[in-house]
Amino acid sequence: MANLTEQAKQYLESFYSGPKMESFNPVELKAIMAQSPVPPQNNLPSIHQTEDRFIKAKDGEEIRLRIYTPEGEGPFPALVYYHGGGWVIGTVEMFEAANRFVATEANAVVVSVDYRLAPENPYPTPIEDCYAALEWVFEHATDINVDPAKISVGGDSAGGNLSTVIAKKALDNNGPAIQSQVLIYPVTNLEFDTDSYNEFAQGYGLDRDLMKWFGIHYVGNEKLYNEPDVSPLKYDSVKGLPPAIIIAAENDVLKDEGVAYAEKLKQDGVNVQYELIPGVVHGYYSNMDFFADETKQTAQLIVNFINKVEQKA
Repeated sequence: MANLTEQAKQYLESFYSGPKMESFNPVELKAIMAQSPVPPQNNLPSIHQTEDRFIKAKDGEEIRLRIYTPEGEGPFPALVYYHGGGWVIGTVEMFEAANRFVATEANAVVVSVDYRLAPENPYPTPIEDCYAALEWVFEHATDINVDPAKISVGGDSAGGNLSTVIAKKALDNNGPAIQSQVLIYPVTNLEFDTDSYNEFAQGYGLDRDLMKWFGIHYVGNEKLYNEPDVSPLKYDSVKGLPPAIIIAAENDVLKDEGVAYAEKLKQDGVNVQYELIPGVVHGYYSNMDFFADETKQTAQLIVNFINKVEQKA
């Protein structure tokens, strides 16, 4: 049985008040979202400095990075953050409050990556953009007052998926040495058939049909769903990956695959911390209007984890 807070019930009522996302094609949906009013940015956590940088992707196109820097001398640890949105929607602005909080409380630089979205830029372009951003942060660490030995990756949902893939890519290609992974309800398997998929298939925000809509627009072909870089649970081994925290929502189709990925990491000798946030639904981390307390709780878990890993380094 679902266990929903009153705020979660109110959020779901609001979420389902209009047409379902999967009833649109992605271009239409993005146009509608672009015309929607920007959520008010009142009462944002204070931050010493924010700036946008533009870097070159693998194909020469530009990617925007939003960099949050806390007060102090540095050099700081850093979290390279990949936002959620099913690889199709989502913006760095949606995570403004959470990223400011993490940067200030962890005394770390947060680099939020505005990677290009599908279906205009399908798999593997988002992966390539995210990896280019990670390499840029390492190469320009001194420029942005970051300690290159203390750089983590993180993200939520599709961004959590991208974080797992980036960590594996860096490991397998002798790339940047990532200190840790922060995975908030990550997508780790496009099979859509776990117990949590069946329990929360409809009515909890991220419906099974919507997740299928995201998946097909991201990869374009269901035959690619078993590619490990699409479904990280398919990796033969994750041995050698950096320590990870996996944070799940109690009422979420993705809950079970988060548990499964945590177990896979643990079996391969990776240090894993698993946390379940009760009463909430998928997407809570980017919805401060409804989930301010849970967002702050999650951000504090991230802060504590980053600090703990840094102290052990």
